[in-house]
Amino acid sequence: MDLGILFLIIAATIIDSSVSLIGVFSLWIKDKTVQKMLLILVAFSAGALLSGALVHLVAESLANMEATMTFTVLLIGFISFFILERYIHWHHCHEGKCEEHPMTYLVLIGDGAHNFIDGLVIAASFMVNITFGWITTLLVIVHEIPQELGDFGILVYGGFEKKKALTFNLFSQMTCILGGLAGFFLVESFSSAFAYLLPFAAGGFIYIAASDLIPELHKEKDMKKSFISFLFFIVGVLFIFGTKILLGE
Repeated sequence: MDLGILFLIIAATIIDSSVSLIGVFSLWIKDKTVQKMLLILVAFSAGALLSGALVHLVAESLANMEATMTFTVLLIGFISFFILERYIHWHHCHEGKCEEHPMTYLVLIGDGAHNFIDGLVIAASFMVNITFGWITTLLVIVHEIPQELGDFGILVYGGFEKKKALTFNLFSQMTCILGGLAGFFLVESFSSAFAYLLPFAAGGFIYIAASDLIPELHKEKDMKKSFISFLFFIVGVLFIFGTKILLGE
């Protein structure tokens, strides 16, 4: 057991977790300005989640397991998030009023699973080569910045106060640390089990994007704002393709 590598993995995943605090800048921005930005962030995040699920998570999963199993687990993930949202809705919104939209909790859960996988990737990279580990960490962070900004926007849009959104988003991002530890200690014994997280998280992301975020975009009646939100949805989709091209995946 190389404790030096373990220290580097922990340090890298802590640095990655700090990316979730990017939303702290909104504390110094007027609420009216933040409100104007929210629909754009929701649109961007919807595109990025949908594209990330299909182009990144599903594609990675297909490289490690059969297509039938990949899409079966994806479907299980989709159904699980549907059931979870219904439970949250019944539990918190049974009187017909819901101060915090159930999608906020789904985003946190889905992002937590995704960040856990990022931790596994970072750990595996350091165990191959230290330089490769830091390069991978940097690439993960670059990928996370717009996603975390989008997630923060969704939480605020869904009813969270800005400070609460920052706190919960940080907790969700810190699952990266748990993934790093799991990758160091357990990946050799449970690598096959961890592989199922990829399509499961993809199913959750597809559900969130298609069932919660895109319908929110349809609520905008102003044609100009609606068109702008659609453009940022496409930007979110293309961003994932761009990162895959840049990373040579």
